[in-house]
Amino acid sequence: MQDIQGTVACIDGNTFMVSDASGDVESSPAAPVGLFAADTRFLSRWMLFVNGECMTALSVDDSQYYEVTFFVVPGAAVDYVQADVSAIRRRRIGPDLTESLTIFNYGEREMELDIRLEVAADFADIFEIKFDVSDKAGTYYTEVGPNDLRLGYRRSTYHREVVVSATEPAEYDPDGLRFTVQLGPGEQWSTRLQAAMRALRPDGVDLRSALRAQRPDETTLPASLRAWVAAAPTLDTDSVALQQVYTRSLVDLAALRFAPLSLGGATVPAAGLPWFMTLFGRDSLLTCLQTLAVTPSLAPPTLRILASLQGARRDDVLEEDPGRILHELRYGESAAFEEQPHSPYYGTVDASPLFVVLLDEYERWSGDTALALELEQEARAALTWIDRYADLTSTGYIWYERRNRATGLDNQCWKDSWDSISYADGRLPGFPRATCETQGYAYDAKIRGARLARTVWGDPAFADRLEQEAAALYDRFNRDFWLEDRGFYALALDHDGTPVDSLSSNIGHLLWSGIVPPERAPRIVEHLMGPALFSGWGVRTFAEGQRRYNPLGYHNGTVWPFDNSFIAWGLRRYGFTSEAGRIAESILSAATYFQGRLPEAFGGFDRATTRYPVRYPTAGSPQAWSSGACMLLIRTMLGLNPHEDHLAVDPALPHAFGRMALLDIPGRWGKADAFARHRPDHPPS
Repeated sequence: MQDIQGTVACIDGNTFMVSDASGDVESSPAAPVGLFAADTRFLSRWMLFVNGECMTALSVDDSQYYEVTFFVVPGAAVDYVQADVSAIRRRRIGPDLTESLTIFNYGEREMELDIRLEVAADFADIFEIKFDVSDKAGTYYTEVGPNDLRLGYRRSTYHREVVVSATEPAEYDPDGLRFTVQLGPGEQWSTRLQAAMRALRPDGVDLRSALRAQRPDETTLPASLRAWVAAAPTLDTDSVALQQVYTRSLVDLAALRFAPLSLGGATVPAAGLPWFMTLFGRDSLLTCLQTLAVTPSLAPPTLRILASLQGARRDDVLEEDPGRILHELRYGESAAFEEQPHSPYYGTVDASPLFVVLLDEYERWSGDTALALELEQEARAALTWIDRYADLTSTGYIWYERRNRATGLDNQCWKDSWDSISYADGRLPGFPRATCETQGYAYDAKIRGARLARTVWGDPAFADRLEQEAAALYDRFNRDFWLEDRGFYALALDHDGTPVDSLSSNIGHLLWSGIVPPERAPRIVEHLMGPALFSGWGVRTFAEGQRRYNPLGYHNGTVWPFDNSFIAWGLRRYGFTSEAGRIAESILSAATYFQGRLPEAFGGFDRATTRYPVRYPTAGSPQAWSSGACMLLIRTMLGLNPHEDHLAVDPALPHAFGRMALLDIPGRWGKADAFARHRPDHPPS
């Protein structure tokens, strides 16, 4: 997986390696390059030299996410045509790193080659790298053996270690290993390198052993990917671009699957490379919602794991409450010693209602009432959290204000950067804050919780109560958040109830949650598709013309594919099929400029100005809910709706994509279903 800056990633869940195009790693403290697992960098240096010369890349084959092949030569680029010595580095990621190294002599004379691999491990926590801080309180150690090099780090009960070895005889030293090789004309030499990573408990048990039991080595990954792709529906389309994005998204979702340590080995989607390769409540729930029509198998383990970690007490450092669904779970040093509150951290206000939303939507898709019964108490607790713990001002809304003043998040909605919630004139509101889309999620959760209570849990009284609460929230929200003179909903309420009057993409989420009265929907759609928000490549997070608007502002003007997929879903729900299609076309067309992979976000510049989407400098890629955006946009275009006793399919289809069909959709409808719609001027073949 090669990006525009020339780095190449090899991924298996939250184990990944990022190197340069020659396969080398020479990290700086603030650069997310190296070998990572469980939020720790196990290798910060991995440099190959032949006769004292570093390697220069000729080409890279990164077509498989778990395997990268580097074709390299020693020396500078000017020596390409004269290179008698060349090498192939074939790298695979599984539970550990393996790299097959082959050196070729295409010269006319015998050569003695000094092959050197320089190795170092800083065991940096991902947050140390992200925030460019390093104040390690533990102790490093190095052990040189006859057949391996062992590098480690200890701090009290926290212990991480990497063991580097090779299949061919080598000379090991504290800085790496060396091979001395005689190669005749036309001969080649090979070895297999391994870096085995350990996350050790005080009793010496490796926490990563469960992962090795699940995947004994990296050779299991091709079969796993084939099974994953085979289980997904086939997209039958005459749009080459759409097929490319669908396939890339499906493979990227496979790459991001990981098993959280000590949580039973079930796989869930990591949020994204490089900073978010772990379990996020909001991201994982929304990704599962996006992908139900394609990869419904992600939903049950995600719901179960989040349920197992649901808040059970009040804790101001972790911002935990009974019933609250976590925001983020980390395994690095800073979490272990509570320097970051991510063990886990609960500072999000949307994961709890989204937990109920996903549970209901999954039951509708799958008919799996057993899971809905299994997680009944957790769903009830999440619904209780909305009213008992999230309503900080007793006004009937979900509010947030961080309790962890040192390291907690200021903004606990999906736009969680510090300046993402502001008035149109740039002022920042006070705390607590209540963002609009979160109230929509709460409304949706109550409606869906009522359905589950009535049809699955056998509690009609609870269902009646939830429906009454939802109706009251609907009326209250449409009174307090609606800006009649502007024709849209406020981004948020300030601490005193004053509407925060910014125009933002958040209003699109209100459509998919269903909290917007039908008579107001056209005015919302007019804003979403107007020039202030719609760039031609998608809906911007923040409208042009407002004080904090910046087309390269993280949440203040960029275009987020995940955001747009839910906006399109909402447009379809309210009958705005053409507008939903325009968003789908814009986002999926943008993906073709990123080799079929939708990044976390891209610039909000107008399409007529740039003619191509502008890369956001630090966007994560691959990103789970960006990969999921493709799946939800396809579902939206086909109009697949499980809210009836059968899959209702809307006959309208945006004109940009021609013939389209999803074949063998998994779910309660069996594997024989196929859903296809055609442009009026493009009849079925």
